[in-house]
Amino acid sequence: MTIDLHAHTTASDGTLSPRELVALAKKTGLKAVAVTDHDTVSGLAEALEAGRELGQEVIPGCELSVGEGRQSMHIVGLWLTPEAPKLREALEFVIRERGNRNHKIIAKLNELGLDITYEEVAERAGGTVGRPHMAQALMARGLVSSVNEAFEKYIGNSGAAYVPRTRLSPAQALEVLRAEGATPILAHPYLLQLPLSQLEVRLRELMDLGLEGMEVYYTEHSNDIRRAYRALADRLGLLVSGGSDFHGSVKPGIHLGRGKGDLYVDDNLLEAMKAHRRERGQWV
Repeated sequence: MTIDLHAHTTASDGTLSPRELVALAKKTGLKAVAVTDHDTVSGLAEALEAGRELGQEVIPGCELSVGEGRQSMHIVGLWLTPEAPKLREALEFVIRERGNRNHKIIAKLNELGLDITYEEVAERAGGTVGRPHMAQALMARGLVSSVNEAFEKYIGNSGAAYVPRTRLSPAQALEVLRAEGATPILAHPYLLQLPLSQLEVRLRELMDLGLEGMEVYYTEHSNDIRRAYRALADRLGLLVSGGSDFHGSVKPGIHLGRGKGDLYVDDNLLEAMKAHRRERGQWV
C-alpha cells in the first residue's frame, strides 16, 4: 500500500481543511497520511480526530522552514503531539516575524501599484498567512494570470516585492524536534541544488545535529534522483521518507499520494520508521 508523509492543509498554505485532507486520503486509498503544515501544529488535533472517525491513519507532523546564511531548507518532524509545547514556543518568534514580513511584502506590492490589502489576504488564508494567499489575491483582482506569475514577478525570491524571512537555524529546529520526540526528516533535498558529494557532507553535518531521515521519494525528484538518494540514505543509515507536498488547488498538478502521477511511497518505509521509533522507546 502507498502512503504520503508530506501534505498541507488550510492550517498553513493548503486549500483543504485538515478534516478534508484526511477524507481525501481515505478516498484515495492511502494507508497513512502525514499532516505537515508549515511552521504550525494548529491543524493536528482536527486531523487526528478525523482520522479516528474515518479509520484513516494520520501521522501528526510539521514542516519547519529553517536557514543558515544564504542556504535554506525544510525539515519535517513526524509524530508530534498537537500540543507540542516546546515547538510552539520556538515558533512564536518565527510567527511574529512572518506576520511582519507579510505586511512588508504587501506594502511593497502597493508601492508597485498592486492594490491588495492584508485583510483580504488573511481572509483567503483562514489560518497562517503565506505568499500563496497573496498570489491568490493578486489573481482574484486580475493583477496576475497565475500563481507562478505572481511568484516570478513579485513575491518569489527574485521578485520585485520579495522580503527575506526570519527562520530557525537547522540546529535549533533539530534540537526542538528531538525534544518533542519527533522524527526529523530533511524534506525535498533536491531543492538544495547540491551535487551528491556536497549533499552527503551536508547530511552528515545535519546527522550530527539530530537528523534521522531524508525525503527520497518526492514529487520533483526524477527516478534517477530517487535511486541516487536512496543509495545515499542507505549508505548513511538514514530513514527513507517520501511524500507529494500536496497543497490542494494552489498546486493543481500535484495529487495526494501520487504527486504528478508517478510518485509511489511504499508503506514499508513507514513500518521501518515505526520500528526505529520503538527501538528508541518513542510512541507510534
